Amino acid sequence: MADSMMSKAATMEIPINSNGDSRNLAEDDSLEQDFQQVMVSGPNLNETSIVSGGYGGTTEGIIPTSSIKGSNMHHASSNSSMTAEDATRGVAVEKFDIVKKWGLNTYKCTKQMISERFGRGSRTVDLELEAQIEVLRETKRKYENVLHLARALTNHFYSMVQTQQALGDTFADLSQKSPELRDEFGYNAETQKLLCKNGETLLGAINYFVSSINTLVNKTMEDTLMTIKMYENARLEFDAYRADLEELNMGPRDAVTMARIEAAQQQYQIHKEKYERLRSDVSIKLKFLEENKVKVMHKQLLLFHNAISAYFAGNQQQLEQTLKQFNIKLKPPGADKPSWLEEQ
Repeated sequence: MADSMMSKAATMEIPINSNGDSRNLAEDDSLEQDFQQVMVSGPNLNETSIVSGGYGGTTEGIIPTSSIKGSNMHHASSNSSMTAEDATRGVAVEKFDIVKKWGLNTYKCTKQMISERFGRGSRTVDLELEAQIEVLRETKRKYENVLHLARALTNHFYSMVQTQQALGDTFADLSQKSPELRDEFGYNAETQKLLCKNGETLLGAINYFVSSINTLVNKTMEDTLMTIKMYENARLEFDAYRADLEELNMGPRDAVTMARIEAAQQQYQIHKEKYERLRSDVSIKLKFLEENKVKVMHKQLLLFHNAISAYFAGNQQQLEQTLKQFNIKLKPPGADKPSWLEEQ
């Protein structure tokens, strides 16, 4: 092959230019043709060939491995794509079933709610439990009002204590600068400072009272009301599926209807168990809430009464004893903010 290439190159017309001779050009053309032959018959970056014989041999012994690899990769890619497609289809079907069940449940509950509102549907009622729930809601509204007023009292009394503090400082300053009224200003300065100190102690007790009522109303009672909300939703679902089962039982008894009745019976049983479980949870929480409420309010009302009475009676010792009795600690003097001022 090389001889034929060389003979072909020898018979070709070789142009001569001023910058080179004919021998160099002939050699360059020969090298270029050899390079092209290598590029045609030699291996490339994308496939590997097994060659029988030397360079420039026949192509009968060349086995492109890319064809084998490409076939295997095609099958592997097909299998992986089918697996991914099946997984995607499975997820889509699962999501569709969830949406379908949610839509059906929402439709049944909405239908039941409208029927109850217009007096056409029956409703499951636990009279004793419903009465306890209503009492809790009314109690929460009243305690929220107590909490609102106690916070207002805290803010107003804090302003008064701050004013007494400023007034005491002013009296003390005038006592130093007014020799003729030094004693009078001095008495008033001491009185205002004492009232300010007792006011800080009282506000410590009131703040403790406010914090405890806030926990009772916005955490303990609210937690019970969240369980009650879940119970009421379960009751609505139970009545919706109960009405659906009753409606099917009143219809014809063919094969299709019997299958629907069996499915409705299963759903009815599931929602009945859920309703009864949440009803039991609500009863237990209401019982413990009532016990906790009585215990908390007994302590807090006693604290509030003793602190208010001691402050307005001018009994500083009794006021401090009240805080010790309920383990209330004030912020040490010199702090930026008194501990009794609740963050709004």
